Amino acid sequence: MRLSPLVFALILLAAPAFARPAPDSFADLANRLLPSVVNISTSQTLKASPQAQLPKVEPGSPLEDLFKNFLGPKSDRPRHVTSLGSGFIIDPTGYIVTNNHVIENAEQISVTLNDGTSMPAKLVGRDTKTDLALLKVTFAKPLPATKFGDSDKTRIGDWVIAIGDPFGIGSTVTAGIVSARNRNINAGPYDDFIQTDAPINRGNSGGPLFDMDGNVIGVNSAIFSPSGGSVGIGFAIPANLARQVVGQLRQFGTARRGWIGVRIQQVTAEIADGLGLPNTQGALVAGVTPGGPAAKAGLQNGDLIVGFDGKPVADDRALPRIVADTPIGKTVNIDVLRRSRKSTMRIAVARLAEETPDKPVKAAPTPKNQPLLTRLGMTLGMLDGASRGKYKIGGNVQGALVVNVEPGSPAGEKNLREGDVIVEVQNQKVSSPEDVIKKLEADAKAGRKTELLLVNRRGDLQYVGLSLN
Repeated sequence: MRLSPLVFALILLAAPAFARPAPDSFADLANRLLPSVVNISTSQTLKASPQAQLPKVEPGSPLEDLFKNFLGPKSDRPRHVTSLGSGFIIDPTGYIVTNNHVIENAEQISVTLNDGTSMPAKLVGRDTKTDLALLKVTFAKPLPATKFGDSDKTRIGDWVIAIGDPFGIGSTVTAGIVSARNRNINAGPYDDFIQTDAPINRGNSGGPLFDMDGNVIGVNSAIFSPSGGSVGIGFAIPANLARQVVGQLRQFGTARRGWIGVRIQQVTAEIADGLGLPNTQGALVAGVTPGGPAAKAGLQNGDLIVGFDGKPVADDRALPRIVADTPIGKTVNIDVLRRSRKSTMRIAVARLAEETPDKPVKAAPTPKNQPLLTRLGMTLGMLDGASRGKYKIGGNVQGALVVNVEPGSPAGEKNLREGDVIVEVQNQKVSSPEDVIKKLEADAKAGRKTELLLVNRRGDLQYVGLSLN
């Protein structure tokens, strides 16, 4: 049967997209991209460290030379240290992206182009939370620039190439695939790394990870390696995150992020059971900043955030990234589960400010007549002036103080520790050890298997799901 051109076109549109085959060579792509990648060198001056004193020995004694050789020559002169990294040009006028850790504390920054031309660079702005920095050089003619691609379209198994200056030996091209996505390596609050097996080594930091169209889909930033060299596990900051941060650095000199004033935590299986949730998806609210956007919107401790501005919130890692990317001042919908009932609230996103440490409080002895919760392996006590001072607990915190936890006990396995304050048991406020015991025993008799505790630890709130079996 012969198909009409229209039917044939519809079949093509409906056909699934297939991954590209391995290229015969990366030469043409590498030749096109190499000029946009630069070497970055920095220098700083370190003050001389205090010199160890030589033991008293007789002048001319062989021991005198021995101690001098062991301790090294005495010098009060400052030392000049240098470091190397990579970067890439994103604008012909001379804007260059690199890692913050490449230029951190640098007194002088120098950029070397692929043709060997070297020039000084000025720091435009940097962001420690994402480890990104933006530099600017002045050159007589337009520079070869590359552009960011859409990292959200990158799939596991896609071919990629990395270009940089590993170990300072010069521009180097390596190839591999995207090994994984959304990696959390505990580098910062917005971890969402692309993992690749394209060889990345020291000196590649700040260099680009390219797709086969020549777009930057990541900024090479870290490796996992016992030896310090490539073992096939490298990590790159996704282009979609880098693009936004770099745009803010260029405009403001600093990153500006959205903030709603909640402290969140992961939903474990025990917490989900304690809250009566069907699964562990979402971000659990463990604290609400007084006067913040979330407090004004009506959010409470124990609320489960499952959607923000039309985007699903998969877990506690996803929400900070979504909020940070939301324009400051925008009012959005936030979807919340409260005691298994779903509701939608309106919340105005504010700007994230630098956090200030809590003021220390005064202090005190351990409470007496401590009741022992033998089943759960913890000892509770009353909060008084002495205990508040000893554990740095603010006067506005009310609850039952944890003064001892037995290793290997149910409480110990859930990381409860001395100095924690239990402020709620199963969403019911408590003000004494007796309140906790009464609630635990009542719920155990009622057949509850898991008890949900809200714990204050040095000012931070978190939920703990504790098994009563």
